[in-house]
Amino acid sequence: MQAIVCEQPGILVLKEQERPETKEGYAQVRIRRIGICGTDLHAFEGTQPYFNYPRILGHELSGDLVDTGGAPGFQKGEVVTFIPYFNCGVCIACRSGKPNCCTQINVCGVHVDGGMTEYLNVPAYSLVHGEGLSYDELALVEPLAIGAHSIRRTDIKPGEFVLVMGAGPIGLGIMEFARIAGAQVICMDINTQRLEFCRERLKVPHTINALKDDVIETLKNITNNDFPTVVIDATGSQQAINNGFNYIAHGGRYILVGLQKNELKVSHPEFHKREATLMSSRNATRADFEHVISSMKKGWIDPVNYITHRVQFGDVTTEFSSWLDPAAGVIKAIVER
Repeated sequence: MQAIVCEQPGILVLKEQERPETKEGYAQVRIRRIGICGTDLHAFEGTQPYFNYPRILGHELSGDLVDTGGAPGFQKGEVVTFIPYFNCGVCIACRSGKPNCCTQINVCGVHVDGGMTEYLNVPAYSLVHGEGLSYDELALVEPLAIGAHSIRRTDIKPGEFVLVMGAGPIGLGIMEFARIAGAQVICMDINTQRLEFCRERLKVPHTINALKDDVIETLKNITNNDFPTVVIDATGSQQAINNGFNYIAHGGRYILVGLQKNELKVSHPEFHKREATLMSSRNATRADFEHVISSMKKGWIDPVNYITHRVQFGDVTTEFSSWLDPAAGVIKAIVER
């Protein structure tokens, strides 16, 4: 079978590999769709934390179930996705119902080889029923689940102003689930095409261009001088994350979904006087995956909206670097097999 290996930053190679043997406790999935996300792009750039090379990328996946691995309720041949955060089941996080931040976590396509291949073995416990959704839709459940998880962490109340910094695929999912939770969403980015996409396709009522607009004054005008009670970073940019501390309302919450390698810088007096809450949001849980699938089936969210680029598996190595260029207008690229 063929697999695409990121051997080092900037180098993707199409290789022939042996099909994995089936083994007890592991299901085997024939991969049909691969979503390209920021993690994949950052790994290619060499800026992804927790990453080692060489690595087969890919964790936004859907396909056909070849072997159930003994997973109860699953049938060979059904269309599935899976939760790509493989957890130990016994650490403090797992025992506390937080397998998404397991102390020994192995994220598919980051810590262990991922789905840019034909057949992939995954722990049987990670399987998720397709519920009649398409390959495309199921490949987008995982990134949307990250957004859904951050909103569940935030405990948004209807009517709250929520500022989402970053209009990439993760940020878009955060906006969608903030809307579903009843928030008044504000989107901030530096890419005019993405801001337009948010206004026209997602009907986000407020957008801010961080390069062109006076962010503080604009936020004051939108929120009647209160500032957003929730600020969520989905950029992974150190500058954006540090700036976000200035946008929180008194008594507000700041949630970091994006990830960068360096230190946070915050004025302690400014943060302290707000009695603000700072938290991170990592990955997602089965409950979040189920919420996303339910929202898709109810028509609350249309993930196909996000797909702007589509490529066949054999063309990935030549097309991949172009998706890093903002001029390409990529929201979500999908690989077909």
